Amino acid sequence: MKHDVLRYVNRKERSVGWLMPLIKVISRDTRNQRFKRTVGAEVLGCASSLGGNLAESATWLRNSWQRKLSGLIRRLARDGQRFSRTLGVSFVLVGVALLLVSRVGLASSEVSVPISNPAHTQPADLLIRGGFVVDGTGSAPEPADVLVRGGKIQAVAPHGLLKTTPSVQVIDAAGRVVAPGFIDPHSHGDPLETSGFENFLAQGVTTITLGQDGSSPATADFPKLFTEYEAKGLGVNIAMFVGHGSLRADSGIGQNAHPSDEDLARMTQMLDDALDHTFGMSSGLEYQPGLWASSGELEALAKVVGARDRVIMSHMRNEDDDQLDASIDELLAQGRFARVHAAHLKSVYGQGAERGQAIIQRLQQARASGIQVTADFYPYTASYTSVSLIFPVWAKTQADFEANKITRRADLLQHLRHRVLARNGPGAMLMANAPYTGMTLDTVAKQLGKPFEVALVDDLGPNSGSAAYFVMNEALQGALLEGEMVMVGSDGSPTGFHPRGHGSVARIIEREVLEQQRLSLAVAVKKMTSMPADVLGLKDRGRIAPGMVADLVVFAPQAVRETATFESPHQLAEGFDWVVISGQVAFQSGQGAVARLGRVLRPAD
Repeated sequence: MKHDVLRYVNRKERSVGWLMPLIKVISRDTRNQRFKRTVGAEVLGCASSLGGNLAESATWLRNSWQRKLSGLIRRLARDGQRFSRTLGVSFVLVGVALLLVSRVGLASSEVSVPISNPAHTQPADLLIRGGFVVDGTGSAPEPADVLVRGGKIQAVAPHGLLKTTPSVQVIDAAGRVVAPGFIDPHSHGDPLETSGFENFLAQGVTTITLGQDGSSPATADFPKLFTEYEAKGLGVNIAMFVGHGSLRADSGIGQNAHPSDEDLARMTQMLDDALDHTFGMSSGLEYQPGLWASSGELEALAKVVGARDRVIMSHMRNEDDDQLDASIDELLAQGRFARVHAAHLKSVYGQGAERGQAIIQRLQQARASGIQVTADFYPYTASYTSVSLIFPVWAKTQADFEANKITRRADLLQHLRHRVLARNGPGAMLMANAPYTGMTLDTVAKQLGKPFEVALVDDLGPNSGSAAYFVMNEALQGALLEGEMVMVGSDGSPTGFHPRGHGSVARIIEREVLEQQRLSLAVAVKKMTSMPADVLGLKDRGRIAPGMVADLVVFAPQAVRETATFESPHQLAEGFDWVVISGQVAFQSGQGAVARLGRVLRPAD
């Protein structure tokens, strides 16, 4: 019987070539011992059909090998190199022993993943079996099944241990990764217009954040707004922020650079009330009206946010490289009173990995001093924002622009020419709105037959829409992504004319994990799950573990493709096979969105 088992397994080993691409991805996450354990366990999963035909083998294994098996496992776990040397037939036999013994309940005490007794698990809604679990903590992938009941993860266990009934929905994740649903800490969109958010769902994103860059759809009566959102049927979960600029506008401060004490008191009270329903305050200090805020105002608001244990998520005052350090310092000053987060961290026209590393070191030093600072990053060297960004403070609003394009025309033209040239020129500015959609500013100017700065004043203006700006250095941005406090956020939307809204997650996996190998798969998943969950304070999302909400994604890393481009930015990503929200399938490859299962999350969640 022993030789029969060996012959069977050797035959199965030769039939698992389809696993090798995934094994190569996982091998970068592991370092000998954990990788070899993963390979062995998954290869041996192919032998599961031995099932009830091996009672005699199970008895032999129990009686003859159980003590040897336990000792060998301990030795292999201590010595990765010895593990490698034993990966041959003897290791395969060990794997079969684990499989067979566990199937008949003889080795449940040896299982490394803590679970309730699988034999007595109640019927579940969903079983995802045969995959590699990347749990969101940064730990290496492990072969495991995930059992879901009542919208939450009930158990995580090695393949074959979990018992279900015929009524349970089963997802066959063989050769795929099972990860927590991705959480986008900086995103955009209007649920009343695009409630499905399929651009996010198709990438495995199950939770997005709205109310960013200082602008939120409301500052009060959030419950009414949330009811309207959920009535539309949400494709993903939403975590809302209240915008600093919106608070300024609704409190009557507006563009006043010197609000009175009474004005500030009114705004801080509005903020405190809004934090009953939101996850923090966003600021957009490069935009109207947030750009008028003083350090005293920001400090007063930070104290309110900190008292509620929320987070300030800030589009900092200036992302140009020569101003970036001062902008970070301004954010860190608020960090004395509240948790702070730098949105879409970047250096405009900065150069080189060394500069990126210096920025990360600045944040590391702040964290070492006790300031809780984090940041997010999108994997593109082009930003996307309002055309007003390149206009001076005194010509950003339509009213100021109309007045000053006459009274200060020469100053305005000079500013715009200098600003655009400093940002890599008119060829690096891609217009998003009709009638110039998809054209660079350089092409628009040539079509109009005038200098680009004149076209900006006479034909476009600060409110002519948005544009993509190719202003970042790849080496510098790559160094930022590697920062331990930096997570992945798209800054995208369903409608923005930039591929980041449809492709950020896919690009991270396809490019940063597989092609450039800048990140391991486990670290990349952590940057898109548990890290943003911790920033938001979502204690029951972002990890795969019993008791967590079952927001999950199943995918084969080597099949993931970013299809969105700057020319065609609204194409859905490929390779994400199943997306699960609260234990139910919301998206399936080949079928698209199959259910609207999202909801508005509350801070108490």
